[in-house]
This record gives sequence, C-alpha cells and structure tokens, in this order.
Amino acid sequence: MTPNKKYNFTIPLLISVAVSIGMLIGYKLHSNMPISKSFFTSKEKTTYDEVIELVHKRYVDDIKTDSISQIAIQSVLSALDPHSNFIPGSELMEMNEDLEGRFEGIGVEFNMFNDTVHILSVIKNGPSEKAKLEVGDRILKVNDSQATGSKNADKFKQWVKGPSGTPVNLTINRNGRIIKQEIIRGSIPLTSVDASYMIDNEAGYLKLNRFSGNTYREFMVEMEKLKSQGMNKLILDLRDNGGGILEEAIDIADEFIGGDKLIVFTEGKHSPKKEYKSKRPGVFEEGKIVVIMNEGSASASEVLAGALQDHDRAIIVGMKSFGKGLVQEQFSLNDGSALRLTTARYYTPLGRCIQKSYVDGSEKYRQEIYSRMHETKHDTVLPQKRKEFKTPKGKVLYDNDGIMPDQVISRDFNVLDSSVMQVFENNFIGKFSYYTYLREKNNIKKFKNQEEYYDMFNNNIQLMNALKAYSQTEQLKFHPFNEKSIPLIINRIKAQIARLAWDESAYFYVINKEDPALQAAVTALN
Repeated sequence: MTPNKKYNFTIPLLISVAVSIGMLIGYKLHSNMPISKSFFTSKEKTTYDEVIELVHKRYVDDIKTDSISQIAIQSVLSALDPHSNFIPGSELMEMNEDLEGRFEGIGVEFNMFNDTVHILSVIKNGPSEKAKLEVGDRILKVNDSQATGSKNADKFKQWVKGPSGTPVNLTINRNGRIIKQEIIRGSIPLTSVDASYMIDNEAGYLKLNRFSGNTYREFMVEMEKLKSQGMNKLILDLRDNGGGILEEAIDIADEFIGGDKLIVFTEGKHSPKKEYKSKRPGVFEEGKIVVIMNEGSASASEVLAGALQDHDRAIIVGMKSFGKGLVQEQFSLNDGSALRLTTARYYTPLGRCIQKSYVDGSEKYRQEIYSRMHETKHDTVLPQKRKEFKTPKGKVLYDNDGIMPDQVISRDFNVLDSSVMQVFENNFIGKFSYYTYLREKNNIKKFKNQEEYYDMFNNNIQLMNALKAYSQTEQLKFHPFNEKSIPLIINRIKAQIARLAWDESAYFYVINKEDPALQAAVTALN
C-alpha cells in the first residue's frame, strides 16, 4: 500500500538503478528461523557491552541506547558484505511482505499529485474494488485524519494498512462529489506476474517482477493459459526482478529443465554444499526460451537464468545482470528484529559464481551500477582473469560479475538526451498521462482491450501538443525532442494510459511494441 513506484514513470532503462539498490532481500531457506540460545552462552561482558553501558550511564546528554546498538550492528555487517542486513522490528513486517507475496490493507495503488492522494489502481477482488473505489478518486480524509498535504503520503499508507476484517472510513472527492465510504481491510496479494500474453500464434511473453512465496504458483497458472493458446516458444522477462526466495526460482527452473540435472548449488564456510536438481516432468521442457535481463536482474533471477544458460536451454538477451551470488538466511532476534546474514554463495550448474566484487566496500559496490548507465560498452567488456566454462554445446561462459547475455542490447543514448530526461523528472509524464486518462476516459473505454487501443489510438500529434501545453501549466520549460525521442515519449504516455484503463499487463503490452530488447528476443526465437 505504498505510493506506486511504477507510477513514477521513469524510463525503464533507468529503473534498474533504483531496483538494484532496493533488491537486497533475496534469501534462502529458513525465514524467521530463531537463533539458538546456545549461541550466547558466555556471561562475561564484552568490550561492546562495557562501552554501551558507560555511554548509557555517563554520557553528557540523553541518548537512545537502542539506536546506538543498531548503528553498531549495521557497522559490523557493512564490514562483511553488501547484503547482510539488520532489520529493526518496526520494519520487519513490511520487508517480509514482498517475500510472503501479500499484505493487509484496502488494496489500492496511489500517488500524491498536487498535495492530494489520487487512486491510480484498484486491486482486483480486493476490499476497495468491493467498496467500488475508482481510478481517479481523490482521498481527502482517512477516518478523522486529513489526507491532503505533501507530507501525508507515507501517513496515508500507515492509516489504510491494518489487520484483515477491520474497518477504515474514507472521505473521497469523485468528480467534485464528496463521498464517505467504509472499507473492510483484507489480505491483498502482491502478484509476481506483471504481464502474460501471446505475442503471435506461437510465442508467449511472461514477465516476473519478484520471487515471493506465491511466484511459482502464479507462474504455473500463466504458463497453462499460454500453452492453451498455442504457445510453443517463450520469452521470459526478468528485467528489474531483484530476486527473492531461492526455492521459487528453482521450482520454475525445474519446469524448463528435464531429467535429473543440477539447477544450482550453495556452499559456505559453515554451510555444507547443497545441490538442487530437477526432479519432475516440467511444463515446458522442449520449447524455445529467450530470457531478457538487465542490471536490475539479481539473485534468484540470476539463479534461474544461469541454470538455463548453463544447460543450453535458453538464449539470454539484454544487458548484464546485477551480479549477486550471495545467499542470505533470516534469523529472528529476541526483540522482534531480524538478521539477514550471508551464509553461502550459490553456483550455477557449471560451477560459476556470478557475485561481483565488493572488496572496495558497499558504497562502491552499489554505485557500480550507476557507472553502467554511462558506459556504452560496459555490457560487452569482460574483466580480466575470469575463469572460463563450457556448456554441453560448447558455448563459453564466465564466472563473477553477473550473467553476461548471449546477445547484448545496448542503450541508444541519442534517445536519452536532456530534453527527454526533463519530462521524466518529478513524475511529469506520470501526471500528464493520469490527467489525460481522466479527461479521455470515456473515449478510451470504448476500446475493448489494449490490443485494439494500441492499434487505433493514434492521436500522436495531439498528444505531443497537449504535452507541450501541460508543461506550461507545470511551469516546465519545454525543449523540442529530437526525432528519435518522440516515439519513446509517445509510447510511454500510451502505456501509462493503458495501465490506468486496464492493468499492468496492458502497460507492458504497449511498452513492448517499441522495446528493442523484446524485438531482439522475438528474432532470437525464430
């Protein structure tokens, strides 16, 4: 129930930067595994205990001992690796929601426009749909609390989330009419499948945004639908999928890899080697597969792609993946907090560890992905001193530094010039698309689906003129776009409108029509 980051409308080529920073949640087996008390048998005070006690008793000002302890813990973990992490109890529930694949609330996606919360999506079969909330509703109050004001976006999220079965009262402005509506909170699924549709009579497209506790089940439902429509080739889009639960990725790999074959193995100093193999007949062991990746594809995404690449089961296109080959396990602590500790590395079937170097510290480790945005040849250059591996068909692969695509799709920096970037900053394109949808909603709803909408909604010149006029109302200095940029801008606006009118799958259907990586994937299937 956060302001929907997808509606920040940043160019997808740049989304990976934010995703990769926030994707440090991929972990292994034992969620909420309690720490054995035998770990803490010593009764003697440590130097750390002595320092904290002295600070608490003798420091000149009042201090929060808990805060100091957390800082000390984070300092210790930062010296280990970039992915070991301490999670305070106050943040644990929300961080676990992504992995569990659900949260409790009213089931809307929203954003703050002009100091007011606007509903951008009403989750299907959720409490808000049952209460007949609509895209475009503006929330004025939650219970007795004023929801308007630039500082209330986070507060709104806190107000509307809560245990299933409890009520929350909203005051809504709908087209100038004030409505008061009670909503009974419920359990809201966080879906893993962004889009699933047939590209043509043979090729299916499926995009996964995470690996949560529901991902494998959702994947199987969509695969059966696509197969029933005649799919015998698959494009699996893992761009900006930051990972999650390792076993979910393993189960999906098992559906593509036949026989008793190794999918991944994990090993660490205190974690004996453990192998995961294909173990059952898969839903798609024969058809052609192309996997699309980028810098935001990490952890469990790299496990899945690495297994398919090592077994010559798929062609990888796009850009080099993030490079996270460390496994975290989560340990519950006595005060309700948790420790996600790196306990092992994972290795692809050929023995590749794709973890990129972090010897220069966590900050440089995370900043590395920014450098990729400005290096046109970054994804084609191989670091020196890398070990070579050969697939059964003789393809040469390498370890460390992420999954290298078989076919690199580089960025076109002529498209991403300053005139384009200005309209994506501060959510400008998002706001314009939203208000355009509200104004043209009746006309857009005449299209029966996104396919018809894409084919027939061709008022490109009018859209560009409207964008220029809207920039003046937002006091944005409008610079003319170069010829290459205009299709990108139009495509983004049409895709955002499609999402508002239909769903996430409609957004990607439109985006993919102008996507070089998707076009390359289609070519690679043939």
